[in-house]
Amino acid sequence: MSALVEAVFPRRLGQPFRWLVSASWTSNIGDGIALAAGPLLVASQTDSAFIVALAAMLQRLPWLLFGLWAGALADRLDRRVVVMVANALRAVVITVLCVFIATGTVSIAMVLTAMFLYGVAEVFADTTQQTLLPTLVPSADLGTGNQRLQAGFLTANQLVGPPLGAFLFAAGMVWPFAVQVVCVALAVLLVSRIAAPPGTSFTNVRDADSHIRKDIAEGLRWVWHHAPVRTLSIVILVFNITWAAPWGVLVKYSLDHLHMSEVGYGLLTTASALGGIVGMLVYGWLERHLNLATLIRVCLTLEVLTHGAFALTTTGWVAIAIMFEFGVYAFVWGTVSTTVRQRAVPKEFQGRVASINMICVFGGLVLGQAIGGVIAEQWGLVAPWWFACAGAGVTLLLVWKSLAHVAHAGSPE
Repeated sequence: MSALVEAVFPRRLGQPFRWLVSASWTSNIGDGIALAAGPLLVASQTDSAFIVALAAMLQRLPWLLFGLWAGALADRLDRRVVVMVANALRAVVITVLCVFIATGTVSIAMVLTAMFLYGVAEVFADTTQQTLLPTLVPSADLGTGNQRLQAGFLTANQLVGPPLGAFLFAAGMVWPFAVQVVCVALAVLLVSRIAAPPGTSFTNVRDADSHIRKDIAEGLRWVWHHAPVRTLSIVILVFNITWAAPWGVLVKYSLDHLHMSEVGYGLLTTASALGGIVGMLVYGWLERHLNLATLIRVCLTLEVLTHGAFALTTTGWVAIAIMFEFGVYAFVWGTVSTTVRQRAVPKEFQGRVASINMICVFGGLVLGQAIGGVIAEQWGLVAPWWFACAGAGVTLLLVWKSLAHVAHAGSPE
């Protein structure tokens, strides 16, 4: 058992890192449960497809509304305390929802309100939690640290949580949300155990007279004038637009174009998660044997080729194989891009740059889904894949040379 613990939580990264990973994995189980139980709860309260879509949008809208503010506060306040308070507020929101469900007084308005408020608290919790790792571990170990955090997201949020959430919902509408409250509350307790290493702090020294809008503007200027981080942000924005365009109509693509069943559609997402597990297992070897610039270029090239492969295939089992391959490189890309950003950004800007990164992610998803829907409506279900292939391909060609500078900005000697 001790050998397994050492493999998962290397001793050299310290006890605070173990508390952080434990808290992240625990909260991800709760979020994964909600990933299945949330839509089921919405569907139980309405037959309107518009309201179902509105519920999905309300989960992403807080990132666009409050992302920059969350980043600025993360760079102003004690980051550990911010994570604890934001997670505590998430637990309070879901507890109130549980009361309404248990008393039979829940309504669609209450569900939508709870989802929005939960999403707001999640913005502040997730943005700030991203800033803790660079404080806890040396720069050279950020890749290992991010690998462990990404592994928790993949297994707890994507694999374990959703089926557990669906099972609990079937047992009783309130149960998945009650378990989610327990998970989030436990994450607060685990974060409270994290102590900053000697000589470091979770709080930045800020000008007390500085307005938060000035801090936000300062963060935006820093990203704009830091060429590697600016390029990385643009790549993340564009590649999320191109990725979301076909993914927004994936269910219709699988049912109507590939003629797969509902079970087949489920296998697509399962294949992606299984590929992610492979990516998790091989990441350490890849980081030791390939430089980060090569990893970034390979991942982005595979993204372009994946879109083209989906556009060309007409067979379900081929699509499942492609989705497995997507899961492998997507895990590697997520770990590498986060590591590169954290190494390049000074401690005092970690929160604001993390928030800009997340706005690029979620802003790209929203724009991409809207674009993909229009393209599919006008030119068919394969057209969004060609749009994604062309858009990602052109972007990759434009940034190819600069990716070496992006990959090694702030890397340890």
